[in-house]
Amino acid sequence: MDTPAKGNFGRHRKIMPFEPGSIDDLREQARTKAASLNQHILGYGAQAEAEWAAAGIAAPDMPAMRAYRLDRIRAELRRRGYAGVLLYDPVNIRHATDSTNMQLWVAHNPTRHCFVATDGPVVLFDYFSCEHLSDHSGIVDEVRPAVSWMYLYSGELTDMKVERWAQGIADVVREHGGGNRRIAVDHLDHEGVDALARLGISAGNGEAIMENARLIKSPDEILCMRRSIVACEAAMAEMEAALRPGISENELWAELHRGNIARGGEWIETRLLSSGPRTNPWFQECSSRVIEAGDLVAFDTDLIGPYGFCADLSRTWLCGEGKPTDEQRELYRIAADQIAYNTALMQPGMGFRELVERAAVPPPDCYPARYGVLFHGVGLADEYPTLPHASDWTADTPDGVLEPGMVLCVESYIGRLGGHEGVKIEEQILITETGYEQLSSYPLDERLLGG
Repeated sequence: MDTPAKGNFGRHRKIMPFEPGSIDDLREQARTKAASLNQHILGYGAQAEAEWAAAGIAAPDMPAMRAYRLDRIRAELRRRGYAGVLLYDPVNIRHATDSTNMQLWVAHNPTRHCFVATDGPVVLFDYFSCEHLSDHSGIVDEVRPAVSWMYLYSGELTDMKVERWAQGIADVVREHGGGNRRIAVDHLDHEGVDALARLGISAGNGEAIMENARLIKSPDEILCMRRSIVACEAAMAEMEAALRPGISENELWAELHRGNIARGGEWIETRLLSSGPRTNPWFQECSSRVIEAGDLVAFDTDLIGPYGFCADLSRTWLCGEGKPTDEQRELYRIAADQIAYNTALMQPGMGFRELVERAAVPPPDCYPARYGVLFHGVGLADEYPTLPHASDWTADTPDGVLEPGMVLCVESYIGRLGGHEGVKIEEQILITETGYEQLSSYPLDERLLGG
């Protein structure tokens, strides 16, 4: 066995030689360095910034936005009488702390959680050696190592590990709950609920806390959303430029991903792009099908862009240089008219049920294939409320009122039951003090509109 050459290991180290007593100092220096190079500190890059400047969208005040979010969470906790909220959903953690860590991975591997005390600190339980990922926020007061008791880590010893996890949560509640043993939790398996109960801690509905906290957007959140939509629509333009006969659905969809990531976006939630006969019925996932001249190509972005904000837009395009058929134009006209009519209904103070009862709906031969909702909330992802067609309203459909600062998407899918193709259009709308503002601006297909 060859002896390693001396002097190679650690040749780039700034502090040499390594001494066991220097571990704490080196850890702190590594954390400081990593925090200064966090993606949220480095920003979104020249391309995105130039596009936002061209669109005239100012930079958001991030500290003000973070404080606003935290205030709303705590106001909701006080209103419902909780000592705090325990968060596992990475989107909720992002909302509370404006920090990220392997967002999709932790969505199905519960290795990161956060406790927001009603009258106390924000404690982030993060993945191993990830303390630096929240140092930029100014919101996280303390980072502790997360105890994950999923089977991947605990195997048949889950019952033991969940007790250690629960004790850590109980410690935080005891330290900062002011004697209140009621907490809210967004997502937690029954083992965790039971373990907390054994320690005298009851768990309530954390989704109710977070959805209500996220409902009304601050001016800085709206700036973030505007920027995310600009980035999304720039990526859509690149995708449309790539659309030609012979490209596959997957290849075309990859253009949207590329454009989103290049501008600092984060992920795309679905794979909703289809062409030709795959556009009817809706909800076909993107495939290897080769797009042909004359095909309709329909998609729903479901895109989580810069700042973690969702740009949820749908468009339908005609592939190739030819003219659309009369059927394609008719389907498109119905969808565009439905979107325009339903958008014009949106006013502050209007009840949810009144809105859906007044809404335009697909004609009878398209109604059975209708989209599942007419309107839905949107922020860091799809959010409350979700408003179905009036015929789908049931006794357990929640009612409410449109308020300034809410953002909703208006949906339309038009395809005849058993038909060949269909059309998907969706716009993103801000409710204002006096009416509404359409945040999305990507043009509709003039050939399909008949222009």
